[in-house]
Amino acid sequence: MSRIFLSPPWVGEEERRAVASAFDSGYVAPCGPMVDAFERELERLSGRRHAVALSSGTAALDLAMAEYGVDGAWTVVAPTLTFVATVGPAWHRGAELVFVDSDGTGNVDAALMSEALADAARRGRRVMAIGVDLYGRCCDYDAIAAACRASGAVFVVDSAEAVGAARGGRPAGSAGDVAVYSFNGNKIVTTSGGGALLTDDGGIAERARKRSQQSRERAPWYQHEEVGYNYRMSNVLAAIGLAQLAKLPRILETRARHAELCARHAATLPAVEGENHWLSVALTGSEAERDALLARFAAADVEARPVWKPMHMQPVFAGCRVYGGSVAEGLFARGVCIPSGTGLTDGDRERIFSCLNG
Repeated sequence: MSRIFLSPPWVGEEERRAVASAFDSGYVAPCGPMVDAFERELERLSGRRHAVALSSGTAALDLAMAEYGVDGAWTVVAPTLTFVATVGPAWHRGAELVFVDSDGTGNVDAALMSEALADAARRGRRVMAIGVDLYGRCCDYDAIAAACRASGAVFVVDSAEAVGAARGGRPAGSAGDVAVYSFNGNKIVTTSGGGALLTDDGGIAERARKRSQQSRERAPWYQHEEVGYNYRMSNVLAAIGLAQLAKLPRILETRARHAELCARHAATLPAVEGENHWLSVALTGSEAERDALLARFAAADVEARPVWKPMHMQPVFAGCRVYGGSVAEGLFARGVCIPSGTGLTDGDRERIFSCLNG
């Protein structure tokens, strides 16, 4: 009996052929026609004018911070229920972090975020809001954008978990001054490791692309007027991504069907129209029930985990301000992320559902 993983890559012959094509082209380094083609496909998927393919979603967030000069004079407001990479780049740059509670879907409470942004602006801080498309369900783009306009805040959308999702007909990655995707190994679409920065501003895209390649100036020699980063995606990984994007409709259909079956066997976070079903979240009645469910999964050799531990509960962020927090804390105490991989078999589902049914 093999282990069932939470969200393993779903790859096959299409990806093998794409990698072989990248090798045959002679472009193996972090440049080449596959990267260019992948960026064009990402622009179509997100509805943005520009996409910059990068080594990770975290790299994309860091380049967004670099674009706006985030430092100790800035306050970055973000959901407390998220993965640490959402705020890691801001932390490294010395920004003040402020966390905001969730609404009933797990996404950030837009009204509380508006309050947090306004408070930071009144204190004379430069402000950035980060919206997170949690577990593949888009946050309230319109409400957060309106709050950002009222407070003069930069709006960045962390769509790392939401490739292929949408809200109100708007694709994930389409909102904000900048948005980011992740193509990590466990995501809906994978390039093994990778990410992208998305924007409608050509200047932001051009500067991000330059900074991602060590900020080399146009000169016959290596000339540098600023220090950049080694954040570019390789041609080989972009080839994998192109093959994955071609399969995206099938991936989304398969995961939606699995999420529907999960909801028949357990209480789950409410389904949201347009979500990509990256991870399904089963809701138990208490922390003890959560731990008992996790134990059943472990005994069956099925990977499962609690939902993200809220950032305001993390020791490293213990001194940070938080608006609310009880909703996110409750989801952490009761929620379990259960396997949602595209390649799950009927036998895999039987093991998963037997654990859910106790």
